[in-house]
Amino acid sequence: MQDHYAFSDTAFEAQFKAGTFPAELFTHEAHLRLAWIHIHHYGVAQAEENIVQQLQDYVAHLGATDKFNMTLTVAAIKAVAHFKAKANHTHFKDFITAFPRLQTHFKELLAQHYQKVSYTSEEAKRVFVEPDVMGF
Repeated sequence: MQDHYAFSDTAFEAQFKAGTFPAELFTHEAHLRLAWIHIHHYGVAQAEENIVQQLQDYVAHLGATDKFNMTLTVAAIKAVAHFKAKANHTHFKDFITAFPRLQTHFKELLAQHYQKVSYTSEEAKRVFVEPDVMGF
């Protein structure tokens, strides 16, 4: 079990927004959880807006702005939303257990929508690049 589960959804969301969530706990699964929380509470469009801004603030606070990728961030939110619409889980643990590919095979999921060069380019880091293989 990942350590981000030591935080309730409310505490996790609040600490991330404040930039105080421990960086070593912000794993890929924690990214997915943040998306799930925001989609659950605010809907997909607002989740995208919230997470993009908060993640940009978070990496700036950590001095790691080079790690931010707009396209990967938005694509991950869209992927979580897609799977979240398939089942009505009230807890993230149940959701990720039902859809483990989001965690274990995320790059394969992305490959259904993008050529790798499309989401790793410098442009993709700055702005959302639409899929070049198959739309969401």
